[in-house]
Amino acid sequence: MTSGGESSVFENGTRFRLFAQAPILKAFHRPETVIVSSPAGSVGPGPGDDHMYVIDPIGKAFAYGLAQNLRGDPLYLMPPWRGDVFPPAFPDVDGHFDHIDPEEPEFEAAHLFGSVRFALDVWEKYFGHPIAWHFRRDLDRLELVIQRNLLENAFMGYGFLEVGIHETTDGWVEPFTLNFDVVAHEVGHCVIYSVIGVPDSGTASAEYYGFHESSADLAALVAALHFDSVIDELLETSHGNLYTRNLVNRIAELSRNSQIRLAANPLTMRDFVHGWSDEHALAQPLTGAMFDIFVDLFHEELVARRLITQNQEDLSDKLEDSPDYFRVIQPMFDEAYAASPWEFREALVASRDELGMLLAETWRRLSPDDLSYAEVGDTLRAVDAQAAGGRWRKIIDVNLKRRAIGLVSAGPKIKPFGPRSHFGLPRVFVPARHEACCARHLHFAGRMGARNSLARNRVCAP
Repeated sequence: MTSGGESSVFENGTRFRLFAQAPILKAFHRPETVIVSSPAGSVGPGPGDDHMYVIDPIGKAFAYGLAQNLRGDPLYLMPPWRGDVFPPAFPDVDGHFDHIDPEEPEFEAAHLFGSVRFALDVWEKYFGHPIAWHFRRDLDRLELVIQRNLLENAFMGYGFLEVGIHETTDGWVEPFTLNFDVVAHEVGHCVIYSVIGVPDSGTASAEYYGFHESSADLAALVAALHFDSVIDELLETSHGNLYTRNLVNRIAELSRNSQIRLAANPLTMRDFVHGWSDEHALAQPLTGAMFDIFVDLFHEELVARRLITQNQEDLSDKLEDSPDYFRVIQPMFDEAYAASPWEFREALVASRDELGMLLAETWRRLSPDDLSYAEVGDTLRAVDAQAAGGRWRKIIDVNLKRRAIGLVSAGPKIKPFGPRSHFGLPRVFVPARHEACCARHLHFAGRMGARNSLARNRVCAP
């Protein structure tokens, strides 16, 4: 992977060309070459290797997940896809994929594989070990599925990551395969499934769902900050004032003027005391708290490196919720950044890695059953005490309190899960018994007419 000061970390790895952010954005309309951890020559056509593979299916009429047969019986569609596929992306003679031009149809497949591997490399660095698939009991490899016309979403499930499209209001279609933030978000879900696990039946709390979405957003944010171009663009446009609306706190940017959600948001848990309807919204207080912690880590790093003064950092904290914040604080950052741009860059990378370490160590200690934001906060404090000697305790306490995390809990669910939910279909599915799952190959070709692609796929009852 590339990152601030780490561009040659995998000297014998495999090269891909990735868009660091949505290519519709002017600053990122050209892909950059990255090196991922997969040894050159270990990734074959697809791309595919021993851990995952990409398919571009022909005639896949259903997304993986919950479906119904003609009688209305529930079925759960799982990989592997057994139908026809479009031609795969091939490596060059040295085992690399950076020779594929973005205009070529195989580029999407290469970009999808490279994005997943890049994001995994980031989080495996912080965990200090490979991320084991949460579905490894039943499936050896992750199936990465390109869905150009079927799915206006992307989601991680049991053995698959299915990636669709975004249709803009003016009719343009933007494939999520080329949106690194969207793919890295789904990898974040995979990391949480793998590290924390899936709750037992009846023990999935409201805040478990919000935590999942928040963690996936943060996983994408940290991963994006491992692109040199993202760091450069962020600092050149914000001069280090991370509360400006920028490409890092605009998570999963879809266009120049829209994004799925903001990391720098005003929501607190008090907004959800009386109930919640969408886990993405419920995630925002926790995401906001962690983003605020990241900003404070960065400010502390700037003070430690004498790039801003303690008085300036205190003023920034004091004015954070004031309408005068940008009028007063932005000139301060403009001047300080102009004097030491490279030092600002090093401080940002150090703060990114501190955040990555805190998140990974917190996640590894959590259990999925009856998970609460209060527990996440307490675990974060324990990690800080053990790993950093309590250096960040005040920062953590202040920002969690501002979001009422640990003070109030989410109320009841007031609406059923919607079509964009990762949890209500259910898309998080763990077969009760491997034998029962693999034995169910229901063939509907003769009865389902145009829907006969279902017959060529593995179908399992939930």
